[in-house]
Amino acid sequence: MVRVLSETVVEQHLDLPDLVDVVGDALVKQAADAVERPDRPHFPVGSGLDGPEPTGSGIAMPAYVHGTKCYATKLVGVHEGNADRGLPTINAQIALTDARTGLPEALVAGTTITNARTGCIGALAVRELAPDAATLGVIGAGAQARWQTRAIATVADLADVRVYSPSESRHECAADLAERGLPARAVDDPAAAVTDADVVVTVTTETEPVFPASALGEETLVVAVGAFTPEMQELEPAVLEGADTVYADVPAEAVETGDFRATDLEESGLVEFGTLLGDTDREPPAGTRAVVASVGSATMDAAATAAVYRDAVAAGDGTEVDLLGHD
Repeated sequence: MVRVLSETVVEQHLDLPDLVDVVGDALVKQAADAVERPDRPHFPVGSGLDGPEPTGSGIAMPAYVHGTKCYATKLVGVHEGNADRGLPTINAQIALTDARTGLPEALVAGTTITNARTGCIGALAVRELAPDAATLGVIGAGAQARWQTRAIATVADLADVRVYSPSESRHECAADLAERGLPARAVDDPAAAVTDADVVVTVTTETEPVFPASALGEETLVVAVGAFTPEMQELEPAVLEGADTVYADVPAEAVETGDFRATDLEESGLVEFGTLLGDTDREPPAGTRAVVASVGSATMDAAATAAVYRDAVAAGDGTEVDLLGHD
């Protein structure tokens, strides 16, 4: 029998503070080569439906964390036009497969898990590099803007969250966060979001830099989670080149994004984020600027999905389907 977990069931069993630690542990294992994480293909989809141009991108993301019962395969769709349809830009499904037998174990709605595990990157970055952060600037106003803020709020005492997007969606995003008890407000330009902020998070799919590097403070932590293709760029080169340390969840993939292609930085100049998380004897740096770049790793999906699945099974939630057609 295969257990199917809907988004509603996932939301019931997703504990965001606990998930921060789950994702952190998974990235430590990734840095220690204790995972299998094949290259993930990105491919255009939808060409020929509404014209010659693609309507979005498809992504396949498999991973296995050594010693765990199941491996995960996530299928992702990124469709910018969904904003006009009233649909999420990112949609995902995650298949869990028994690592001993190859039998299907579960099919899990993956959009909430994807948003939550990505939000955990911001939380982990703040916990390790800016634990006293009080002011957060958020560039972008979609689902990920909300998840980054919510996750960071689990590890930091936020006093001011400034949300900027060129669209009016910034007001709705700030209102949604305020309803959750977070001190969020919309601002009218990116410099207003960034100036004097302890932490800046970029959560867009833009192809041009989204804030002026000159507005950053000397000790500002920048968490960039939007760009994942060569065409996407959120950061001015000066943001990366002016950082004391640049971390990435997957350095080899991060340097292929537009953020890094606009600089002289190479893979050897990046520190794998999991090595930072695994260094328990390290003291938090003081008086420095750091950047944490994330392109997303299927390792995080595998760990986060397993955690949610275990809780759902223990509660008897989800729908069992005889996928193999046994009587």
